[in-house]
Amino acid sequence: MSEVKDKVPADYSANNIQVLEGLEAVRKRPAMYIGDVGVKGLHHLVWEVVDNSIDEALGGYCDDIKVSVLEDNSIEVIDNGRGIPTDMHEKEKRSALEVVMTVLHAGGKFDKNTYKVSGGLHGVGVSCVNALSEMLHVTVYRDGKMFEQEYERGGPKYPVRVVGDSDRKGTTVRFLPDKQIFPITEYNYETIATRLRELSFLNPGIRITLTDLRDKDEQGEAKHEVFFSQGGLREFVEYIDSTREKLIAQPIYIESDKGEIPIQVAMSYNTSYTENLVSYVNNINTHEGGTHVAGFRRALTRTLKAYADKSGLLEKVKLDISGDDFREGLTSVISVKVAEPQFEGQTKTKLGNSDVMGAVDAAVGEVLQYYLEEHPREAKLIVNKVILAAQARHAARKAREMVQRKNVLSGTGLPGKLADCSSTDPSICELYLVEGDSAGGSAKQGRNRNFQAILPLRGKILNVEKAQEHRIYDNEEIKNMITALGVTFGTPEDEKGLNMNKLRYHKIIIMTDADVDGSHIRTLILTFFFRYMKDLIENGYVYIALPPLYLVKKGREERYCWTEEEREAIVKELAAGGKEDSVGVQRYKGLGEMNPEQLWSTTMDPSKRSLKQVSIESAAEADHLFSMLMGDEVAPRREFIEKNAKYARVDI
Repeated sequence: MSEVKDKVPADYSANNIQVLEGLEAVRKRPAMYIGDVGVKGLHHLVWEVVDNSIDEALGGYCDDIKVSVLEDNSIEVIDNGRGIPTDMHEKEKRSALEVVMTVLHAGGKFDKNTYKVSGGLHGVGVSCVNALSEMLHVTVYRDGKMFEQEYERGGPKYPVRVVGDSDRKGTTVRFLPDKQIFPITEYNYETIATRLRELSFLNPGIRITLTDLRDKDEQGEAKHEVFFSQGGLREFVEYIDSTREKLIAQPIYIESDKGEIPIQVAMSYNTSYTENLVSYVNNINTHEGGTHVAGFRRALTRTLKAYADKSGLLEKVKLDISGDDFREGLTSVISVKVAEPQFEGQTKTKLGNSDVMGAVDAAVGEVLQYYLEEHPREAKLIVNKVILAAQARHAARKAREMVQRKNVLSGTGLPGKLADCSSTDPSICELYLVEGDSAGGSAKQGRNRNFQAILPLRGKILNVEKAQEHRIYDNEEIKNMITALGVTFGTPEDEKGLNMNKLRYHKIIIMTDADVDGSHIRTLILTFFFRYMKDLIENGYVYIALPPLYLVKKGREERYCWTEEEREAIVKELAAGGKEDSVGVQRYKGLGEMNPEQLWSTTMDPSKRSLKQVSIESAAEADHLFSMLMGDEVAPRREFIEKNAKYARVDI
């Protein structure tokens, strides 16, 4: 356990809490504050509360955080930090605790003396959670006392009150998301676990416990996990790469606190063909990168190239070597702490501070140069990997150009198997990627020809996790997908980058059978999109169709069911107290078993269908999952299947 500073500084009091504006707009326009009111926004409430505890940990005042999902889907977060100040706020004439919980942009994060570095820099966090909760109850342990206040949809039910003496320190927040705001209020355990695991790697020495009281075993024990990392980013890289074959035995670790920007980088090489870089600023995942990523890449390319030239390893190489080649098979995690970060980009997750680039460049360059000189064997392995990457990149470029040239030469460039739609407006057009010619035939007949296109896929596409890039463009099904979508490869910033200027559909729907083969084909397609067309996922264009599993019949009444629970309930309902064996149940094992009308009404009609949108909450977790499911290592895949077997349906 890390050492925790025991005394509360005299300057952390009500006067540190600065008030900027009220809460009125949050309930009217919640998406402006938490992104959306869907599942992502629902989980964002948890991050806001946990981030307050993490900020205490960053200051050295907290080393234990407990997160619980309670039976009613409320969330409880307990920390052993200093406790939110409860004394009177001079300007507001009420307890600072009430100000923090009920006033937007009120918090200690604006006071540099209170928090040197903070993830929650906008001060909207916990007050937004309060505004969007049916109920929120906060308990503060501080100054030898136990304080509490309860709120309903942001409004306090009574003034902050003392409810007893206590020698504890810290804050407990319990909240229940408001059903008037959120259509779905059920929390996903794995989503929360992924974020807490990430935070434990980013903040070594902090113990974070997750408990799910909704999920108990036969002995009544609730599901729980403890996330604790002593090795920090080194362990994070090893976790991401745990299902891959290592090229070097130990991660390279870089740490610098020169100047005012603490920098941590861990990096390792594996035998795969993809780069996986994850970056953070003050524990915030910077999906779009920024100046810290640019500084890292610049230092990596310069230092590795200088070493390779100096050692003569590139003398016989006739090809030009680019920055991409130095990053093939590289897994890296970058974490910087910036006192006043400037975020930009589409989702405000791109760091813009120009001084960070130079700081990261200098720190990485210095340590990496020393590492290469001290580890000549590993350095040679890395440079040889770079040379192979350059050769493969040239072959891949020729293969991509060949696919794109054939499209131009063939006129429309569209594959013959594609049944296109008549509309040319991408914003309303949908492309169904359908498993098998039989289901493809039903889908072609049942669809709305105006805006729905069908591309049948024969068999299983290539597993791109195990193939070099140039091999991918030889696969007929992958070529058909690329040409049907209208995308090309190569942007001014990145020769591998996806160019979506001529993307023909803004809904790409994967429709496979509800069996083991169908799940495998869906995972193969998703792996290809994740590795080579991630922009499609990040723009929200990729969906999974949800065909029904059962048709339940009694007489002329027919009902479709998507889950076992639904089937059981409808069978009972149609039996109406009689014998359940009088009710007919048809299990759909394949899409081809449905006629065109059934496929349309259950799976393709926008007014009735259910689609699951594919998103990437955590790039690090997604990379780990895809490499584990589709890679060479059998043991982790078997463990995953056994752990998740109760969620899967297998038909033999």
